Amino acid sequence: MDVLLLSRLQFAAATAFHFLFVPLTLGLSVLLAVMETRYVRTGEEIYLRMVRFWGKIFLINFAIGVVTGITLEFQFGTNWSRYSEFMGDIFGSLLAIEALGFFFLESILLGVWIFGWDKISKRAHAIVMWLIAFASTGSAVWILTANSWMQHPVGYIIRNGRAELESFAEVAFNKFAILMFFHTVGAAYILSAFFVMGISAYHLLKKQHVAFFTKSFRMALVMGLISSFFVIFEGHYHGGDLAQTQPTKLAAMESHWETTRNAPVYLFAFPDEKNQKNLIEIGRIPGMLSLLAFHSADAEVKGLRDFPVDERPPVLITFTSFKIMVGLGFYFALATLVGWFLRKRLTENPWYLRVMLFSIPLPYIAAELGWTLAEVGRQPWIVYGLMRTADAVSPIAPSQVAVSLTAFILIYGLLGAAGYWLIFKHVKQGPAAN
Repeated sequence: MDVLLLSRLQFAAATAFHFLFVPLTLGLSVLLAVMETRYVRTGEEIYLRMVRFWGKIFLINFAIGVVTGITLEFQFGTNWSRYSEFMGDIFGSLLAIEALGFFFLESILLGVWIFGWDKISKRAHAIVMWLIAFASTGSAVWILTANSWMQHPVGYIIRNGRAELESFAEVAFNKFAILMFFHTVGAAYILSAFFVMGISAYHLLKKQHVAFFTKSFRMALVMGLISSFFVIFEGHYHGGDLAQTQPTKLAAMESHWETTRNAPVYLFAFPDEKNQKNLIEIGRIPGMLSLLAFHSADAEVKGLRDFPVDERPPVLITFTSFKIMVGLGFYFALATLVGWFLRKRLTENPWYLRVMLFSIPLPYIAAELGWTLAEVGRQPWIVYGLMRTADAVSPIAPSQVAVSLTAFILIYGLLGAAGYWLIFKHVKQGPAAN
C-alpha cells in the first residue's frame, strides 16, 4: 500500500474510533443537565442518584473521547502536511477557536463539576453542567465548521498557491456548516437517547430499580423522539442543499447514472461501477429524486456519467452508507414513536424493552455511516473542487505510516476495551442505593 492509502486508513480508523465517544458526550451532557435541574427544583433524591449514575458513564466516555481526539489534529501535520500548508490559515483558525474557546472551558468546568459537589450550591452545580453541555456543543460547532469548509469552501482567496481567509463571517456562517451541525448534533442526541433507553430497558427487564430506570427511560424517550423526527426533516433539507454544493455526492448516494428529468429513486438497487449502471433496480418511484433534491418532480438531476470518471466518489460505499443510514433513521423515529404510546406501560411490554436493549448499537452504526458518506462521498477531493486528496498527503515513507497505523489500532483497541469494560461494569452494577 502507498502512503496515501495508509494515511487515509489511519485517519479513518482514528476518526471512526473517536466518534464512538463524541455523540454520547454531546447528548448525555444535556440529559445530565436536565436531571440535575430537576433535582434542584424538586429536591427528589432519585434525580440526584440519576445524575450520579449517568454522570459516571459520562466521565468515562468523555475521558476516552478526549484522548482519542487529540491525536487527530497532529495527523494534519504528520500525514497531511501539504493540505495544512494549502489551507492552514483557514482550518487552523477554526481548530484554535474550538480548542482555546470551548474545549478548555469544557475541561475546566468538568473539574468544577466533579470536585464541586460539596463546595458550591446545588443550583450552581447544576449551572456548571449546563455550561459543560454548552461548551461541548460549542466544540462541535467549530469542528463541524472546519469540516464543512472542506465540503463546501467559502470566504477564501487563493494567493501564492494557498487558500487564505478573506471573510471569516462567510466561513463561520457557511450554510453547509449550519446544516451539518444540526444533523450531527441531532444524531448525537438520538444516540444518547437510545443508549439511556437501552440500558434502562436492561434493568427494567430484570425488574431492578424500576422507578429509577422508568424515569431515565422516559426522559431519554422525549429526547429521542424529538431528535429522530428532527433529523429526518433536517436530512431532507440537507440533501436539497447537497444537490447544489456536491452534485456528484448526491448522484452517488442514489446511484443515479443518467442525467434526466423526473429522476427516480429505487427502493432497492445495486451499483455496477465498472459498467456505469445499476445491476439491480427494484421499486422505481418516478420523480422522487428530483422532488427530494429540487422540490420539483420535473427537475433535472445530473447523473454520474456526466461527471469525469476521476471526479466521481466510490459509488458503492457512498450509496450503501446513505441507504442504511436513512433506513436506520426511519427506524429510530418508529421505535421512539411506539415508545411514546407505551411510556406509561413499559414493564408490561417486555418485547419493546428487548427491542430497545438490542437497539443500542444502531445509532452508533448510523453515525459512523453518516461520516463515511460525508468523507467518502467527497472524494477525490480533500477540499471540494480545490484540492485532491492525493495532493494533500505528506512526502513521507509508507513504512512510517504503517508503523503509526499499527500503533493506533493496538493502543486505541486497548483504550476502547478498557473504556467499555468500565462502562459495562458500572451499568451492570446499577445505581447506588443512596
